[in-house]
Order: sequence, then C-alpha cells, then structure tokens
Amino acid sequence: MSERERARHWQYAELPGVDLLSARYIRHAFPQHTHDGYVIGAITGGVEEIRLPTGVQRVGPGGVVMINPDVAHTARAGVPEGWAYHVLYPAAAMVDDIAAEVSASRGTAWFREPVVQDPESVRLIMAVHQAAERGNALAADTVLRQAIARLLRGHGGTLPDRPAPGGAGARAAARAREILEARMAAPPTLASLAAELGTGPFALLRAFRAAYGMPPHAWLTDARVRRARRLLEDGTPPAETAALVGFTDQPHLGRHFTRIVGVPPGAYRRERSNARQRP
Repeated sequence: MSERERARHWQYAELPGVDLLSARYIRHAFPQHTHDGYVIGAITGGVEEIRLPTGVQRVGPGGVVMINPDVAHTARAGVPEGWAYHVLYPAAAMVDDIAAEVSASRGTAWFREPVVQDPESVRLIMAVHQAAERGNALAADTVLRQAIARLLRGHGGTLPDRPAPGGAGARAAARAREILEARMAAPPTLASLAAELGTGPFALLRAFRAAYGMPPHAWLTDARVRRARRLLEDGTPPAETAALVGFTDQPHLGRHFTRIVGVPPGAYRRERSNARQRP
C-alpha cells in the first residue's frame, strides 16, 4: 500500500456481526471476489469504479454502494486521485432482522440497485464509524440500524424465490464448489475435477462461471481468503493460516489477502485482537 493510501479494517466489540472499513485507495484494486454478508459503502471522496454482473458503476461523493451477499464484483479507482469511503459489512442475519422489523416482507433481504445518491445515508454511515471510534455503543448501534433501515425502505426488497438449479452443468458446478471447499489445501486441476464429475474442462468452466460469477481458480482464491479471515480472527498466526488454507507461504497469503480484503493479514489480526481486549 502506498504512503498516500490508508486503510483500517476492524470490528467494534459492541457491534457484533459487523465489520468496518475506512480507507483511501489510489492504486489498490480489488480483484473479483464475494462477501458472505452485505457491503454498504459511503463514498466521501474521489470516484470508485465497481464492476458487477450488471455492468460497471462509477460512484462519487454522496453515493452509497450496496452489494448483496455472494455477488461477484471488483473495485478500483475511477480517477487518478483514487477514492475514499467508509464501509459497513453487516452479516446477512442482521440485515434480515432489520428488514423484518421495518417492513412486512419476510425472507432474505435484497437491495434492488447497487448504487444510489443519498447524502443522508452517507452521513449516517460515517456517524456509525465515528460513534464506534469513540466507544459510544448506544449511538453506534442506533445509527447503524437507522442507516440500514433507511436504505432498505428506499431501495430494498425480498430476494425472489429462485428455482433449484437444474441441468447437468449446474449440478456439476455445485459439486465442483463442494470439492474445492473440501480440498482447499490441495485442490485438483480443472481437468481432474472435470473428469471426476464426468464432464469436460471447458463445459465445467462455463457452468461454474455461470453459477458463481467467476472461474473456479478465482473462486478458490476468494474462498481461501474468507477462510483465512476466520482463522486470523481466532488468533491463528498468518504463517500457519497460509498453510491451512492452501497458500504456498505467508507472502503468498499476504498478497491475495491484501488485494481482496484491503489490508494485510497481520493488520487484520491485530485489529481483531485489539477488539477482544477493549473493555
């Protein structure tokens, strides 16, 4: 990360189920990845360029980015000076609970549009960060819920029921994902994986990309980083974490982790440790 860039990815113990990121990025670019929960980002400077399955979005100050769980996306600077933002990463269960309180809908909450101009929501998201920084648990929790409720009322809904994936390709993709998850430390080649599933490598590649928005190798890297995050949160040292998730060494973990999460694994682990130790 260059000297002009800064990032803090952390948790406030009084806001369980929520990660916080405040950052300014210039050269940093997030590769294609997904999140288990939601991404709610308030752009406060510059321009962020986000590539989603629906196309490219450019977001400047006053804009709010809302990305639903498991949606593959990339992000990078849209202007030479980069972009600055404050991000909330609430768990899916939290957003569903808030949606159930503020609307009559039941089921999985879903943001209908990925980007909106909403300066008031930007202010609320920044206020969550400020309250957490001050250790004001009541304010942080209150404003967090106000921000999410506001966005759900204006831009949310319920994820439509989707038919179970059918066809040999969809079934092969789902089974391939299970195998990669189970054999993360020693995954098969694409050809071996396809042979095990009784299909061809290119057919499997097409089916996997259609199902999960990225090819198997990119999905595996993302999955390794997500598992590494859980291990680091539990206090596992980065070198041990790298071996457990299948990276060749700690620098290999560091490169991919920093690209996807936005901070190095050591800094990520320290923030989690600090959060547990704060009274």
